[in-house]
Amino acid sequence: MFTGIITDIGSVKSIEQRGDTRFVIRTRYDMDGVDIGASICCSGACLTVIEKGKDGTADWFAVDVSAETLSKTTLGDWRAETPINLERALKVGDELGGHIVSGHVDGVGTVVDSTPEGDSVRWVFDVPDEIAPFVAPKGSVAINGVSLTVNEVEGNRFGVNIIPHTAEHTTFGTLAVGDKVNLEVDPLARYVARLLEMKG
Repeated sequence: MFTGIITDIGSVKSIEQRGDTRFVIRTRYDMDGVDIGASICCSGACLTVIEKGKDGTADWFAVDVSAETLSKTTLGDWRAETPINLERALKVGDELGGHIVSGHVDGVGTVVDSTPEGDSVRWVFDVPDEIAPFVAPKGSVAINGVSLTVNEVEGNRFGVNIIPHTAEHTTFGTLAVGDKVNLEVDPLARYVARLLEMKG
């Protein structure tokens, strides 16, 4: 489990095609304190550390990604130097500053608008039909692993406000209209929908 509070912006160091696709990711995390087999949320996708090391003064870790994951997320678009939002798994007793994020991507959305509003920026996303019913005003959503509050919803589109701190400490600082993003809806929304479905 994760909270959607990003603690590092890593980047793709290298990509290797094996049976699966292996990504090596640079990070500012001290990998001496991260076990092999640990989970790290990488731009919204929960991935398993299978190898780690140091390259000069920079730490790195490697993950294997299946063809299924590549097809259902933005990971298939990753290239060398692609920036990645990183969050280590939640520990018992840690502060829950965002909302519960599983790291299981529900679908891929598209940036359709970016408009400055004061010091902040209003971002609007278009989402797939199967996800749209689970996005509600004032509800939570994870975009590329970032926990955010939904401002408004209109059909298959919803908006969020990004303050300067969030833009600086996540990949929102490099996001642009037309870009694809990993989306994870609030698990509570899915449970409520399931309960209503059973009662109906």
